[in-house]
Amino acid sequence: MSNKRILITGAGSGLGEGTAIGLAQLGHQVIAGVQISPQVTALRLKAKELGLENNLRVEKLDILDPYDVKYALTWDIDILLSNAGIGEAGPTFEIPVDLVRRNFETNVFAPLDLAQKFIAKFINEKREGKVVFTSSMGGLFTPAGYGIYVSTKHALEAIAEALHDELKSYNIQIQTINPGAYLTGYNETMADNPFRWLDDSKNFTKRADMRATFDSLLGTPEGRLDPKEMIDAMVEIVPSETGKFRNVVPKFVEDMLKDHQLKAWENTI
Repeated sequence: MSNKRILITGAGSGLGEGTAIGLAQLGHQVIAGVQISPQVTALRLKAKELGLENNLRVEKLDILDPYDVKYALTWDIDILLSNAGIGEAGPTFEIPVDLVRRNFETNVFAPLDLAQKFIAKFINEKREGKVVFTSSMGGLFTPAGYGIYVSTKHALEAIAEALHDELKSYNIQIQTINPGAYLTGYNETMADNPFRWLDDSKNFTKRADMRATFDSLLGTPEGRLDPKEMIDAMVEIVPSETGKFRNVVPKFVEDMLKDHQLKAWENTI
């Protein structure tokens, strides 16, 4: 496998940052796009400390900022890892709809827009390319309390599957990566978000009940997995020229999702 030029969005923390470093350590030319300026400074310092200045370039890339996106399109890349995202949780029947719109804007509309632009660039330049979307185990099932966030990932799954079929004739590859519940702080922050607006005097869902729902999912060993496993998998999957379209890690989550999807046919009201 030859070294690739790879742009990663949402590389300022968690799986994105770890994957950017891992790919750079393997010799790939990585552009780590981060949301805010303090993340630029912090990751550039980390790259210097690791001796990766020649392989790991850090740039501000807020995917909701049209000026950042326009600048990003001047970069020559072979692979786009569309990893940036946010999570809004809470009862679907009570969550403020403006938060739903915001979640879809960041997790669906902006990634689609960026992917479209890079795909057009690949086609116009008559060369191969690849787009990898960081989806989620939640893109394939819907636990209570997470309906809004996982609905954005369901949408991303549909978009990726359509692109996968549409772009074969252009030699542009599409993949999804579907992490389980890795302990990066992302899921924990998402679980805190509803408590900005949940009000026991106004909402049907009580704060203590919502916290118990989150704890039942994130307070177990299966909800606090070591992110190194996922980062190692992403470092292998992203630059590969062959592989599965959908990549669920770890294996026990893939098995759980397959079982869940089969049982869904027997659901009753």
